[in-house]
Amino acid sequence: MAEKKISVPVYSQAGEKVSTVSLPADVFGLEENAQVMHDAVVVYQANMRQDTAKTKKRDEVSGGGKKPWRQKGTGRARAGSSRSPIWVGGGTVFGPTGVQNHTIKQNRKEHKLALKCAYSSKIKDLIVVDELKFAEKKTKNVVKTLSDLKATGKVLIIYSEFDENLILSAQNIARVVVTPVENVSVYDLAYFDKIVMDKATLKVVENLLSEEAK
Repeated sequence: MAEKKISVPVYSQAGEKVSTVSLPADVFGLEENAQVMHDAVVVYQANMRQDTAKTKKRDEVSGGGKKPWRQKGTGRARAGSSRSPIWVGGGTVFGPTGVQNHTIKQNRKEHKLALKCAYSSKIKDLIVVDELKFAEKKTKNVVKTLSDLKATGKVLIIYSEFDENLILSAQNIARVVVTPVENVSVYDLAYFDKIVMDKATLKVVENLLSEEAK
């Protein structure tokens, strides 16, 4: 039985359709698996946390060295330090320590499936360019290319070969992010409205997510 293929148009940087490319359905034509995609996003967001939040314990709060009042005879409850956790301005119990770790993992097979589902869900928003090259570091060139390609809204440009002109030209454009193909996450694919990449990068994605790839 022949492998199913999905046909996607290929455009020039001027926005003209120049050809089509066939993509394997087992990578770009899967039904959405909401659970693994949700898990992948949760993992991404958890691992992006800086974990720098910290509160002071009672031994770290200044003051409180002297006993507030004598032990007996005042009619008030016993108190040994004004830095007690039950006092205003006292230390915090069970607060973040600054060294907490929120890192979680998703196994490789599930993460790969999540990426396939994410790419499949974005197939209608995928803009494939025959070649994405810029001779100069000029923002207006990237803006014009995106306009010609009708890449509106939040745009993610994915590349496989480092292109300094592209990266520097796009860094000041609002709602446009340029990232290498290896760093694309399920969160990125779900967040951006349009995905732009050239044919070479598309082939890299296919190779990374194909069933033969480990």
